[in-house]
Amino acid sequence: MNEIAESGNKRIAKNTAILYLRMLVMMGISFVTARITLNALGITDYGINNVVGGLVSMFSLLSGSMSAATSRFLTFGLGQGDLENLKKIFSTTVNIHIILAVIVVIAIELIGVWFLNSKMNIPSDRLYAANWVLQCSVGIFALGLLSVPYNSAIIAHEKMTAFAYMTIFDAGFKLLIVLGIYYYKGDKLILFSLLSLIQSVLRQAIYWIYCKRKFTECIYIFGWNKKMSQSIFSFAGWNFIGSGSGILRDQGVNVLLNLFCGPAVNAARGIAMQVNSIVSQFATNFMLALNPQITKSYAAGDKDRSFDIVLQGTRLSFFLILLISLPILAEVHQVLVFWLKLVPEHTVWFVRWMILYTMTESLSFTMVTLMLATGNIRNYQLLVGGFQMLNFPLAYLLLKLGYEPESTIVLSIIIAVGCLILRLIMLKRMVGFPIRRFVVEELSRIVLVGICSSILPIIIVFMMEESFARFIITLLVSIIPTIFWIYQVGCTSNEKELIRSKLKLFLNKYIHAYK
Repeated sequence: MNEIAESGNKRIAKNTAILYLRMLVMMGISFVTARITLNALGITDYGINNVVGGLVSMFSLLSGSMSAATSRFLTFGLGQGDLENLKKIFSTTVNIHIILAVIVVIAIELIGVWFLNSKMNIPSDRLYAANWVLQCSVGIFALGLLSVPYNSAIIAHEKMTAFAYMTIFDAGFKLLIVLGIYYYKGDKLILFSLLSLIQSVLRQAIYWIYCKRKFTECIYIFGWNKKMSQSIFSFAGWNFIGSGSGILRDQGVNVLLNLFCGPAVNAARGIAMQVNSIVSQFATNFMLALNPQITKSYAAGDKDRSFDIVLQGTRLSFFLILLISLPILAEVHQVLVFWLKLVPEHTVWFVRWMILYTMTESLSFTMVTLMLATGNIRNYQLLVGGFQMLNFPLAYLLLKLGYEPESTIVLSIIIAVGCLILRLIMLKRMVGFPIRRFVVEELSRIVLVGICSSILPIIIVFMMEESFARFIITLLVSIIPTIFWIYQVGCTSNEKELIRSKLKLFLNKYIHAYK
């Protein structure tokens, strides 16, 4: 068992390194892409693209629940080592996603088109372009839905190199798209939508070819496996509640902001979500490498190892986000001006609150994976998913009462804390998850590191006027002390020993190479 654990840890480390290399490339491309897109489209069209795309994404509550089910069943099957069962799972999930794609397309054409043209706050002269965005978004969504089984297979097999190449290709193609629309003289929003659809077609083709060549189970067999379909639908059905709550929290609230505040606020929120997406990548990439090991350990009956990964993953995920978040939280206005030049109103505080929300949610990332690994999610989704759904009606109430748009994200943070508490209680009852160990060994380190790391940046921001010099100083007093506190307070004695040994090995290699 120790050899299996060691092999798993090495795979986690390797995949994490690959995913972080991918992330650095994508960060550079994303920063450039977002700036060019905003300046090429303008605030209004940027907001329209964000909210109309979000309208389509509201239908992803179906795909979200199925995506989680597909990943869980494929990864669990790999953990059990049953190839024939894997083939059945893959073909069944493909069939299910084809059916869902047809249902979603019909639903959007019937409901989405009506809602866009009769209810949404879109300038009349941009309504034609908005309908183009909607139709292209439908195509992108349907293709993304069909790619889920293939994407899940890549992650389940822990082939993160291929996953990294694909996402880098996506980011690079997106950069070519925005460069193209920047110099285009016609309707930039329509061209942007059409080129994004072409990108989606190419992505799906590459996924299909790669998986068919690399994975034995990824061969589609026509037919309907009733028993397997029932198992997957049962899992996905309860997960539907969680997916639905997430959609209402993100895209549902985005639509509410459009109705109450207009597309300019959607643009601000869209930019904040892009910044937050880059920040959260520091934890998401780590989780992509970690999640298969949690599920496989649980499937193999090694509950203790799955607990260890969950606990350590929670702490390290938070630290990774904290490291990049602190300088952005402190100097968000300067970052946005340097990055975009054109900064919509409300963007600064949207970014700050969105990052704080992600930091809160990062405490639950690994717990959700463990919960899904059990396959017993009915009560969990009813309780946690139901509580999370409060985001939408309470956000409506806040906006109706005249509160600022940023209040919707503050609300999300409060609800996220409540969901964390509920997850801990549920996992304790279901699998005996060690809550005391989580609070004493993990959460206490997280809180202490967060407080200690924040002191110097706060002092600098309050003592100095906004300037480039302050930005540099804030950057230094954010990153260097945070690394120190993570090592000194946030790491266990075993982790410190591992860091020292790896650092010593690296230095010896460097010195030897220099000589």
